Amino acid sequence: MRNKNTNIAELWSRTCHQDDMKAFEQLFYALNKPLIKFCVLYVKQNEVAEDIVSELFVKCWESRKKLTGILNPATYLYIAVKNQSLNYVKKYSNIHMVQIEDTDEFALVNTYNPQKELEKKELVFKLDKAIASLPQQCRIIFRLIKEDGMRYKEVAEVLDISPRTVQTQLFRALKKLTAVLDPDQRRIPQSATDKTIFGIISILLSLPLFF
Repeated sequence: MRNKNTNIAELWSRTCHQDDMKAFEQLFYALNKPLIKFCVLYVKQNEVAEDIVSELFVKCWESRKKLTGILNPATYLYIAVKNQSLNYVKKYSNIHMVQIEDTDEFALVNTYNPQKELEKKELVFKLDKAIASLPQQCRIIFRLIKEDGMRYKEVAEVLDISPRTVQTQLFRALKKLTAVLDPDQRRIPQSATDKTIFGIISILLSLPLFF
């Protein structure tokens, strides 16, 4: 084991200090398969693991002059693979790292819920249908603010109406859409302030507050 580690360290040194491509190739063939097997433990897919490890080696070669201070290259590469694997899991799958209660250990938990995914699709369909049913000006104002991220004043200038009219029309659109998303919202007291209503609806529709 010591000889192997010494060899890896030597290959790493020749790669970083001497730009030795042959040494880098030997380093690659020595660690590529072990790193892929390690990566599969996280991403569960061999092709994904191969891509992650390959990209890591490419980055190492490109940044070799900055990595001359690495004393244990094998450890460095394993940590790098682990970090990239967890980033992949977090970004592209329904598997998330959760901490086990009262321990410092982590476990992989599948949070995919088919029923919730179906409910989301149904909700999006209902929302799209409700938006399409809005009066024309109401619909245009909603899309300009919600989808294009425009501010009240910008919408007012585009449509040649007052900012107050934009606000009024948007509130009408949001109340109708909220009623479609959640029938219970129809029972919001009329005496509720605009700010409270707008805050509730904004959360439901993930609407940025552009004033």
